[in-house]
Amino acid sequence: MLKCPHQFTFSIRQSSSHSRRKDMADQSKVKEFFRFCQENEVEFVDFRFTDIKGVWHHVSYSMASIDEESFNGLPFDGSSIPAWQPINRSDMQLIPDPVSYFLDPFTADTTVVVFCDVWDIYKNQPYEKCPRSIAKKALKYLESTGLGDVAYFGPENEFFVFDSIKIQDSINCQSYEVDVEEGTWNSNRAYENGYNLGHRPGTKGGYFPVAPVDSMVDIRAEMVKVLNQVGLETFVVHHEVAQGQGEIGVRFGDLIKAADNVQKLKYVVKMVAHMNGKTATFMPKPLYGDNGSGMHTHISIWNKGENTFAGDAYQGLSETALHFVGGVLNHAKSAAAFTNASTNSYKRLIPGFEAPSILTYSAQNRSASVRIPYVQGAKAKRVEFRFPDSSANPYLAFSALLMAGIDGIQTKANPGEPMEMDLFELSLDEIREKGIKQMPHTLRSAVENMLADKDYLKKGDVFSEDFLQTYKAYKFETEIWPWEARPHPFEFISTYSC
Repeated sequence: MLKCPHQFTFSIRQSSSHSRRKDMADQSKVKEFFRFCQENEVEFVDFRFTDIKGVWHHVSYSMASIDEESFNGLPFDGSSIPAWQPINRSDMQLIPDPVSYFLDPFTADTTVVVFCDVWDIYKNQPYEKCPRSIAKKALKYLESTGLGDVAYFGPENEFFVFDSIKIQDSINCQSYEVDVEEGTWNSNRAYENGYNLGHRPGTKGGYFPVAPVDSMVDIRAEMVKVLNQVGLETFVVHHEVAQGQGEIGVRFGDLIKAADNVQKLKYVVKMVAHMNGKTATFMPKPLYGDNGSGMHTHISIWNKGENTFAGDAYQGLSETALHFVGGVLNHAKSAAAFTNASTNSYKRLIPGFEAPSILTYSAQNRSASVRIPYVQGAKAKRVEFRFPDSSANPYLAFSALLMAGIDGIQTKANPGEPMEMDLFELSLDEIREKGIKQMPHTLRSAVENMLADKDYLKKGDVFSEDFLQTYKAYKFETEIWPWEARPHPFEFISTYSC
């Protein structure tokens, strides 16, 4: 049975010493956590943290085995996490966040999930490869510049729900097959009952149809109910353009809260699909010839209760906001290593599928990589970056965007003139003739651009050199080289008979 919700707030503290680390465990908040557990008859505590790729890991304790001291650190093996510690320096500690937790709606026994940061016992500081700790350093750096005291992020995570997936990766065969009943390829399929009821959205036809063309109304509704239970405030819910694709809007939050919410959203969407005998993915481009999934990200910076992005410049933005846009556009090829973090990301960023690969900005124009949404009032003024996708680690992606934007404000980066035309109609030759910059075309290019343009990331020691080199090696070894080494089925069509 799905459990009751718990509304909570998020702390944004930064530890720099052992005593400061202990201070993270605010005793009043810890006591409140244990009261909550007692009131809800919690049996297990599930401590979760995020690795470089963005994958959630967890370790569970019986409720009786933890106490207030547990919030000062829990041991784990850092050498078993990809690209983290060597075996001879493997001891690390999880630092639970005593105000960031929720009841897991899927476990048979009452379990509370607690977000954790990672502590480096060898350097006696937050672990420089912990994405959540990096995000906290990015916020601390923002405060140190005097440009703002909070950065709000509003990600829009699109996803696919399929009925099944089959994958083969062997020496003589590379193949995959996904299936969903509303896929147009099933139009002439005979189902077990002998019927095929039709009513399919078709390729690029899935935006806002009603049932029965939209076959996923109920499963999305169930996802929304569970998301609300775990503390997320949702609003828009709809079928997206592609077959099997959906979106659930979640209210914005500060950088840490927004990234935490992405982790919860992914968990809930995947688990609800799983419990309904289906499979959900946030993969950017699982279908050839149909639209992909993005993570459009809305950003604004506030200082002392005022939105610094509101002003009297283009479309009601401030000069600060335009410089922020200029910084992101200048560093987009580098930031893409974090915002578009998979080889599959770049199959989405191609012309013809509403992919925002052209680096320019515009008001309301969804063909630009940066859009200025039409809003009422200064408080709602923000900028939407449309190129990120959900293969990204949200802590790293949001931090990279923030650091690029801050650099733009500091250097007064000029974003250029806005482009109001339909950029999707431009050919590649026209794009080149106009000198329009584009996103990288491969993950290799993005990572190489990151290595060539990394100084903005290293300000305030937000992204350390060790982390950037580790990230580069991890991406090459686990994704780029394996992907480049494998024959693709299309190569047999184009090359086999040569």
